[in-house]
This record gives sequence, C-alpha cells and structure tokens, in this order.
Amino acid sequence: MKKSIVLCAGLCVALTFASCGKGSESAYKKAYEKAKAQEAIQQTEAVEETPVVTPIVQQPVTQTTIVDNVDNVPVRQENVTLVNGIGLKAYSVVVGAFGVLPNAEGLQAQLKAAGYNAQIVKNTERNMYRVVASTFDSKVDAVQSRDQFRSKYPDAWLLYNK
Repeated sequence: MKKSIVLCAGLCVALTFASCGKGSESAYKKAYEKAKAQEAIQQTEAVEETPVVTPIVQQPVTQTTIVDNVDNVPVRQENVTLVNGIGLKAYSVVVGAFGVLPNAEGLQAQLKAAGYNAQIVKNTERNMYRVVASTFDSKVDAVQSRDQFRSKYPDAWLLYNK
C-alpha cells in the first residue's frame, strides 16, 4: 500500500510539472509575437517618414583674395653672437646648424660661392653655430627668402635675434 501511495504522489508531481511548462511556453510565444508586431510597426513608421531637404539657393560668385598669413610662420628667438659676416638684421634665414665651426664654415663657403652673403653666428646657450643665408628687417621678406631656400635646404627656418 505504501508503494502505491508513493507511486501516486510521484505521478501527481510529474503531471503538475508537465502542465506548468505549457503555460510558460505560451507566455513566451505571446511575448515574442508582441515584440515582432512592435518591430514591424516601427519599420513601417521609418519608411513613411520623408526627409526634409533644404532647397539650394544659388548665390553669385564673389572673388576673394587669399593673403598669406605671415604672422603664423614660426620664428625662433635666440641670443646669438656674430662669428663671421657683416651683421644681422631683425629676421634671418638659417639653413644649417653645426656643433663644430669648420662644418659651418664649409656651408658658408658653399653659399658664398652661390652668390649669397652667408654669415655664421653662435648660440652660446646651446653651443651651436648657425649658418645664416640671408637677413632682413621685415618678417615678410624673410619668409619669402626662407621659402626659396627650402627647395635646396628643406629644414631652413627663421631666426629672430633677441
């Protein structure tokens, strides 16, 4: 008799769990179908919206003159002393920097042979000899000269003597 009671109780528990699974399965199915329906509605709403396009208004062409902004050209400020040459003006174009004087003199000789009035100055703080290819009172002229020298000396830069 005890065996039959245990058997009946086990059978009841099994039926209870089996019936619970069907209820949750249908709930999942309903939630899935509801989500699919909402997704379909959102897709149709996105298709129905038309983008707003601003009309193109043609305007007459105006001519603008582009001016080089010389003020944005970097200039190094250093305290230098003249080693060989006639003297510096406010802005100078430096085409070489050397730690040894004979190397600077070699570049100066090349520049003088090419017709430039090259000079050598020394930055005592850095212990460097600078070879100046040209020197000017105005920054605009110095920038133009530096741009010309950059074809042969791509690292040419401007020096402002403090």
